Amino acid sequence: MAKVTLHVKGMSCGHCVQAVEKAVRQAGASGSVDLAGGTVTIEYDEGAVTLEQLKQAIEDQGYDVV
Repeated sequence: MAKVTLHVKGMSCGHCVQAVEKAVRQAGASGSVDLAGGTVTIEYDEGAVTLEQLKQAIEDQGYDVV
């Protein structure tokens, strides 16, 4: 299992947290958002999903991964 913390721009409320965590789950990983820090920490199986796929899932929800 790999673990990465990504900085995400545009999150401002509980709905944003839910949207990002759901996107990560649907991509096949688990994630935990730190709204105050503007980050999401993701644990994922590199054999099942790529980091690029995870980033794209978050960006598809309207947030910017930086």
